[in-house]
Amino acid sequence: QVQLVESGGGLMQAGESSRLSCVVSGRSFSNYGMGWWRQAPGKEREIVASISASGETTYLTDSVKGRFTISRDNRKNTVYLQMNSLTPEDTAAYYCATTRGSWMTSAIEGYEFWGQGTQVTVSS
Repeated sequence: QVQLVESGGGLMQAGESSRLSCVVSGRSFSNYGMGWWRQAPGKEREIVASISASGETTYLTDSVKGRFTISRDNRKNTVYLQMNSLTPEDTAAYYCATTRGSWMTSAIEGYEFWGQGTQVTVSS
C-alpha cells in the first residue's frame, strides 16, 4: 500500500518562509518522479513543482519561480517544497503526489498516488 504523508503546513505571515515535507512508503521512492500540487477554495488543483526520480530535473510553475524550490532525499524517501517570500495568493491545501514513472510532469494525469494534503495559510 502506497502512502504519502505531508507535513509542514500552517499559518504564516506574508514574506515568511516554510518548508513542506512528504514522506512516501510502500514503493521504491527513488524510481519515481514527485510533484507538489495545490488547491485553493473554489479553484482547480494546480501544479506547483515537480522533480524527476534522480532529482536532476525540476519544474516550477511561473508564479513560484524564484521563491519556491523542490528537492528530494532518496535516502529518506522524502520530497520537500521550500517556500520563501510567501504571499496570501499561496494560500491553499498542498498535496504531494508520485508520478507514474521516473519522469517529472506538470500534467495531473501523470500522477498516480496522492497524499491527504496539508493546509498553508498566508495572512497579509
